[in-house]
Amino acid sequence: MSGVWVFKNGVVRLVENAGEYHGKKVLVHVPTNEVVTSYSVLERKLSSLGWERYYDDPDLLQFHKRSTVHLISLPKDFNKFKSMHMYDIVVKNRTEFEVRDM
Repeated sequence: MSGVWVFKNGVVRLVENAGEYHGKKVLVHVPTNEVVTSYSVLERKLSSLGWERYYDDPDLLQFHKRSTVHLISLPKDFNKFKSMHMYDIVVKNRTEFEVRDM
């Protein structure tokens, strides 16, 4: 059995997909305190930081920064944009983005 045991209102239950139990995450552009709500918003922010869009893979949105070896790869559908993608952006742009609970 894998998951997280949750105690709530006197009842203990096993939550198999712990990611669904915890609050949703959002990517925030720190300088403007703006929540990234679409890829067009994200692309504008990344472009202003020197990231360039790659068009090689039709199933992914990819961004590369010439001065680094970093590549950001995101699912084409924004609904599939998960916290692991958000943290990848944060690690590569430490002072510009944060992941926060919704």
